[in-house]
Amino acid sequence: MPGLLRGVARTAVVAGTATAVSNRVSRRQAGRWARQEPAPAEPQYAPAPPPPPAPAPPADDMSSKIAQLKELGELKEQGVLTEEEFTAQKSRILAP
Repeated sequence: MPGLLRGVARTAVVAGTATAVSNRVSRRQAGRWARQEPAPAEPQYAPAPPPPPAPAPPADDMSSKIAQLKELGELKEQGVLTEEEFTAQKSRILAP
């Protein structure tokens, strides 16, 4: 048990020392960067306008989706598709 405590204590000292050294290096680098000249400002651009809304799907597209969903349902009933696969494919078909 004393060997275990010595190992834990040694690890704590090493970790504490590493943290202290890392913090000191970070502070020194921050000080160096602060003394350097500031970089020129980047030009400001206007944000791009949002894309136009998607048009409503045509009627034949909706009938195509319905046909695909029916086919998926049949495949699930036959045991070709699992519940997870069916749900994933259904979400893909119904996505805008």
